[in-house]
Amino acid sequence: MLTILGFTMIATFLVLIMMKKMSPIAALVLIPALFCVFVGKGAQLGDYVIDGVTSLAPTAAMLMFAIVYFGVMIDVGLFDPIVRGILKFCKADPMRIVVGTAVLAAIVSLDGDGSTTFMITVSAMYPLYKRLKMSLVVLTGVAAMANGVMNTLPWGGPTARAATALKLDASDIFVPMIPALAVGLLGVFVLSYALGLRERKRLGALTLDEVLEPQEAETVLVGAGGSGGEKTPVRTGSAGSGSGTDADAEEGEDDGFKALDPNRATLRPKLYWFNALLTVVLLTAMIMEWLPIPVLFLLGAALVLTVNFPHIPDQKARIAAHAENVLNVSGMVFAAAVFTGVLQGTGMVEHMAKWMVDVIPEGMGPHMALVTGVLSLPLTYFMSNDGFYFGVLPVLAEAGAAHGVSPLEIARASLVGQPLHMSSPLVPAVYVLVGMAKVEFGDHTRFVVKWAALTCLIILGAGMLFGII
Repeated sequence: MLTILGFTMIATFLVLIMMKKMSPIAALVLIPALFCVFVGKGAQLGDYVIDGVTSLAPTAAMLMFAIVYFGVMIDVGLFDPIVRGILKFCKADPMRIVVGTAVLAAIVSLDGDGSTTFMITVSAMYPLYKRLKMSLVVLTGVAAMANGVMNTLPWGGPTARAATALKLDASDIFVPMIPALAVGLLGVFVLSYALGLRERKRLGALTLDEVLEPQEAETVLVGAGGSGGEKTPVRTGSAGSGSGTDADAEEGEDDGFKALDPNRATLRPKLYWFNALLTVVLLTAMIMEWLPIPVLFLLGAALVLTVNFPHIPDQKARIAAHAENVLNVSGMVFAAAVFTGVLQGTGMVEHMAKWMVDVIPEGMGPHMALVTGVLSLPLTYFMSNDGFYFGVLPVLAEAGAAHGVSPLEIARASLVGQPLHMSSPLVPAVYVLVGMAKVEFGDHTRFVVKWAALTCLIILGAGMLFGII
């Protein structure tokens, strides 16, 4: 019964948000609460929610302060040269922009943190997509898939979890998988090229001059001001400046190039190298694990605000400017805590995993690596990485060992589902991605699932072809 209810709860959630019958936050809270009552454990709902919130609180804190940190870095102009450089390289060609998105996301993913990757990638590419009226789900889908492949890095999480769960060396799992993962990443680039050609066919290719040509002169308010929170009126029409009315800005329909306005009050050109060095140090500290990531971003946000905006009213203005993103993302994380808390607390996850393992035919025993790779797609999508790698993977490894399949092969196969996992509703980073790109989660899900699943199967096929899995 718990197995059926578990799958029904997840299916109900996905259908409602994809059909836009409920907002993701409402669905993440109300649907599991309702199913908790159906299970007969409504009295324990409070305990399940508190357990879920407790486990995700550090993640929520990290995201809150990371958004403030990178938001302020955008305000002060740290990413302006990057965006302008990408614009010149892409030459306003939708195909180049989509491929550039995949390449940028893959490179930034080297830090091992999905939230950071999405914040930097969206910050750099969003203005281009908006100005050219390109599909924003292409931006979120390509970034999620590229990050999903790179998420298998030993310091990214899944590989370390698989190594810990099966008591193996992480390098023994990851290094042999590099050729298959490289094929998977190449597959993402090829897919990006195809999606870019589709966007080019739909929109046509503009020249750089056409993209930056003067727009109709209007007075718009740029930023929330770096001086006492006052907004600064500027005239549009110069290269790189935004265009649009106040109403457009309120509806989120501005072209995105206001972030590149060379006259905005929040720019701090004299502090550029300080901000760049601080960001490099912060990312290095994350990779080297000098401090927990939430602590690093908390310290970084406080430092960057204090140095760049020494006056308290200016600091309040910057925090207020990014409050909407902070609230949306942190609210989504805490709502997801209800979903995960009920799934785990009621025992639905365990029953679902056990059922999926039990339905494996006996004759598939010698092919447990292949089975693990296939199962990693739905299981890592419907479960957290912790639940899959610590709860399900040991069972699959035992079943494989009984038929002579090495635990190393099982561990490598378990990494296959990561490109799809990074778009799971249980992954907090995906809410950063869709929130900053102003994309509905349901729209992102409808677009990305089929392509991410294809990427996973490409990795699995390459792994089998090379004899890795």
